[in-house]
Amino acid sequence: MDDDEVKYVKRNKVVHYGSLANSEALGRNQPELGGGVGNIQISTEFMTLEKDENPNPLEDRTEILEEWERRKRARLINVSTDDSEVKKDLRQLGEPICLFGEGPAERRNRLRDLLSQLGEDAIRRKKQEDEDRIREEREHDETTWYHEGPASLRLARRWIADYSIPKAKDRIARLRDESALPDATKMAKQQEMQKKLKELDVEASQIADTRPISWCTFSPNSKTLATGSWSGLCKLWSVPECQEIKVLRGHTSNVGCIAFHPKATISMEESAACLASCAQDGSVKLWSMDAEEPLADVEGHDTRVSRLAYHPSGRFLATCVYDNSWRLWDLEQLQEVLHQEGHSKEVHCIAFQPDGSLAVSGGLDSFGRVWDLRTGQCIMFLEGHLKGIIGIDWSADGYHVFTGSMDHACKVWDIRKRSIEYTIPAHTNVVSNVVFEKSSGDYVLTSSYDNSAKLWASKTWLPLGTLKGHDSRLMGCDISADGQWIATCSYDRTFKLWSSLRTHQ
Repeated sequence: MDDDEVKYVKRNKVVHYGSLANSEALGRNQPELGGGVGNIQISTEFMTLEKDENPNPLEDRTEILEEWERRKRARLINVSTDDSEVKKDLRQLGEPICLFGEGPAERRNRLRDLLSQLGEDAIRRKKQEDEDRIREEREHDETTWYHEGPASLRLARRWIADYSIPKAKDRIARLRDESALPDATKMAKQQEMQKKLKELDVEASQIADTRPISWCTFSPNSKTLATGSWSGLCKLWSVPECQEIKVLRGHTSNVGCIAFHPKATISMEESAACLASCAQDGSVKLWSMDAEEPLADVEGHDTRVSRLAYHPSGRFLATCVYDNSWRLWDLEQLQEVLHQEGHSKEVHCIAFQPDGSLAVSGGLDSFGRVWDLRTGQCIMFLEGHLKGIIGIDWSADGYHVFTGSMDHACKVWDIRKRSIEYTIPAHTNVVSNVVFEKSSGDYVLTSSYDNSAKLWASKTWLPLGTLKGHDSRLMGCDISADGQWIATCSYDRTFKLWSSLRTHQ
């Protein structure tokens, strides 16, 4: 075929799949685009590409850098190798302590990652938050509720206020006079007192009953000693002869405490109600000194009465009841004027301030409470003992409270600061009773189940001496009003009188 005979054929333009070229022209030339051209489907619709959720690539970069920095911090965090400590920390953070198939190494890494997110001090902050929450809950639980009392209580509070204010003035004036004394005089007085206490020795010992002697106390004139026994008998003894004067019969269960009226043996007649006692069966009895039978019964206690105490005026009597309360009885009105709650467990002991304006109670809940008798408010909460408080007393200055506990320790509380002043690891067993020396307030006497009694200086709280001689645990102790005698009673059924040898030479 010659080149001249070659025929040129014009080829139609082909639109390939995926190409958008000439789509508009095809649309004009093809009235029915929906049918397509050949096997190619052509549509006027177009697809819009979805935009990225984060149009700013710098944010993605920032997140990556932050994650890298977090992992870097995680590698630098020190985590305990003790698996139990790791579990404890995870529990503190509120995380599961173990995941399925997780080993100690994986658990450490998980804790490290958590700390890198929450901060290295997350565990400490969590502990502090828990402690604050527990403290708030405790403060809420310790809230004292007050109720309106009868008219007799209002009269009693007014009477106590009128009585205590002059007493407080006299006490403050006496303390000011004592503070004005020269330091040399104070030092000489203190040295003389310490020398006297170091010379204490047993003056007399007496078997008082066939059962353990639970309590002993001196009369206001320091010439009579009263004892209570688990046999239910109360006895009066002469001092220092230790001769039995009288047996008080009336209780049918263990006597817990016996107390003299503040004016007994001084200005009261022997036929008056000079003593009060309480027992385990809830009975409280009033006694005279010239009869063996009780003068009257203070009724109203349904359970054990552990301790009782006279108000300094002698008009009121406080009883500690094992129904978590203590009662205040008006002996002139012959009725109960106050039923005070506030302890979460049994109230075991109580003591009045020398002015008579305040009272402090100690309970088996390990707490003490200071009550203002003029208003009824709890003005101080004594928190610090690990076990129940079973011995409590006021200092002669009216500012300090001394407590003895079942945790073997004694604590000194300052009412002015409303805080604890000193803790004394006093004994190796339960501290059964504590007594301040009333005439000068220079020392404190403590008795314990470790078969000993100890003396402590009231300013420095240092030990001054130890009284040993009983064969068994001491149940109680007391100091005479004139400061010349110390009495201790024991589970061994005896009581002992202690005094300085110098006083008899």
